[in-house]
Amino acid sequence: MTKKLDMTVLSTLPDTIATPAFDRSTLSAGILHIGVGNFHRAHQAVYLNRLFERGEGLDWAIVGAGLMPYDRAMRDRLHPQDWLTTVVELDPEGLNAQVCASMIDFVDVDPPALIVRLCQPDIRIVSLTITEGGYFVDPSTGGFDVSHPEILADLENPETPSTVFGVLFAALARRRATQMDPFTVMSCDNLPENGLMARQAVVGYARAVSAEQADWIEENVAFPSGMVDCITPATGERERALIRETFDIEDAAPVVCEPFRQWVLEDNFPSGRPALEKVGVEFVSDVAPYELMKLRILNGGHAAIAYCRCLARPPFCP
Repeated sequence: MTKKLDMTVLSTLPDTIATPAFDRSTLSAGILHIGVGNFHRAHQAVYLNRLFERGEGLDWAIVGAGLMPYDRAMRDRLHPQDWLTTVVELDPEGLNAQVCASMIDFVDVDPPALIVRLCQPDIRIVSLTITEGGYFVDPSTGGFDVSHPEILADLENPETPSTVFGVLFAALARRRATQMDPFTVMSCDNLPENGLMARQAVVGYARAVSAEQADWIEENVAFPSGMVDCITPATGERERALIRETFDIEDAAPVVCEPFRQWVLEDNFPSGRPALEKVGVEFVSDVAPYELMKLRILNGGHAAIAYCRCLARPPFCP
């Protein structure tokens, strides 16, 4: 019998599904994540779930957040199932399913509400998956595009910003005004030097408002870079049917992904961090060599396979 996913059914799920081996009521927030898409739930959320399984880092649970219509739709899907996600790894030797329970809340998709939540002291890391195109890079200079219409609109309406960087600036300014330590901004987007790109965007936005605030952010806010990897396709009816028919779970927003995942992080977290090295995350002083390795070996290998496939069967080539 198919069961609709929520906290009440976890103890009744079949043995073929791994369920959380920790008391979720013991978790408290430490990370606010903006952009709760499939990749985040297959990657960062799974690493934290593994850490909680060890009984460690229980004060680093995830609070979801977002600003886009997609985020509102995701919140609406996850809320009735208590923010749980079924993650299925498409292993050639067989499907592996687990219920991931590392997210404990999701802020209303409302900029003022998000700013208020960011100003609460339990939030020590703000992580981002806002896509590679979400950093407002000026293609002619490579710098922050302060003239972008969305940025200009935020600068004119600073109390109700609509971009991630307008929100982050407003929250950091309030935390500074109340003498609260700043949070660390951790990009999890798949682009080279993502920490530097996040810094460029936040500081670039701040400088358009106040040179003093921009200088304070440059001196006090950490933006660690990271290399991330886990192939995670979009979820459609096929994936929902797979979970329903194979595992008897009705999940409105399941995730399917490859069984491989990797995360290499610059160890720069002045406000603290979870001990993710205990569950496979590599903390290093310089992420650049790992990014280069991924681009040349992993991404290059994937591209070569795709090109060969296109040459062998041209109709399948876009």
